[in-house]
Amino acid sequence: MVKTDESVGWCPGTAGFRLPVLEFGVRLVLGGIFIYSGVIKLMGPAAFAEIIGGFGLLPDALVLPAAVILPLAELAAGVGLLFAIRGSLSAITVMLVLFIAVLGYGIHLGLDIDCGCFGPEDPEQAYKSLRTALARDAVMMAAVAFVYWSRDRGRLRAGRLER
Repeated sequence: MVKTDESVGWCPGTAGFRLPVLEFGVRLVLGGIFIYSGVIKLMGPAAFAEIIGGFGLLPDALVLPAAVILPLAELAAGVGLLFAIRGSLSAITVMLVLFIAVLGYGIHLGLDIDCGCFGPEDPEQAYKSLRTALARDAVMMAAVAFVYWSRDRGRLRAGRLER
């Protein structure tokens, strides 16, 4: 069998990088963001609980547990993504969909609160941070879509090579 650029994983338009290397880089960045975010929030769960409460979506009794469980989930999914553990990308996808929905809700209501993405931030930038966070989450969702696409492309290519 003659090896072509396509048969060895070469992807035109990626400046010479192989697709698996690019996918790993994206997973590394996404995983790192979720690990950092989870750790920062776990360092001050009471402050994060106050931010969650500001959205008014949960009863008071669930705010503090959510302020601990959500960062733990971010941390676990981030570590899982770094090590390509099954289900980690799905967990990050679900969290991003949740975050985008909550941020959209906050923007729609005109809430002047901190997004809480990386723990408590400057209160002077509160409302502005919701829009910035929404844009950041949309970019991360595009990165997630790329990882899904890259994995599916690799599976298809492997299936063709095995036949």
